[in-house]
Amino acid sequence: MSRIQIPAVDQAPTASQPLLAAVQQQLGVTPNLMKLVALSPAALEGYLSLNGALAKSSLSVALRERIALAIAEFNQCDYCLSAHSYLGEHVARIPAAEITAARQHESSDAKLSAALQFAYRVAADHGRVSDAELAALRQAGFDDASVIEIVVVVALNILTNYVNNVARTTIDFPQVRAGVLA
Repeated sequence: MSRIQIPAVDQAPTASQPLLAAVQQQLGVTPNLMKLVALSPAALEGYLSLNGALAKSSLSVALRERIALAIAEFNQCDYCLSAHSYLGEHVARIPAAEITAARQHESSDAKLSAALQFAYRVAADHGRVSDAELAALRQAGFDDASVIEIVVVVALNILTNYVNNVARTTIDFPQVRAGVLA
């Protein structure tokens, strides 16, 4: 049960309701995370704006979902693991074995693996990656713009992990637990 009450869509602040309607239209559902963040219209607008901007980045949806899985596992966020496992499978069409691998910041694809290992190091080392780690990402084929995009995807996912971990958001996706790799 959530430690912060999740409002029904019609009980969310008036300024959040059009944003939640857009989420509903885009996803076909309004996830509990969105309803929770809607308690602050500014936070919801900021989250949705950054998420929308990243959708236009050079990073594929499949890579962004893999990064989300790696960071959710790192931060032990069951809500985000559940959401991104579902989205990874049903939206990004990531095979189950690759979803499991992403949670361990790995992939059978060398370029994706380099991105996931870098993303993990960004989180684990609070952004203080080594020259060698940055060079390995570049050697895998990522340019400087992609480096920045990976860092921002990590940061966005840390934001949602922290919100969900603080609130203990009620999971409204098929449940996945951190540390349980099946």
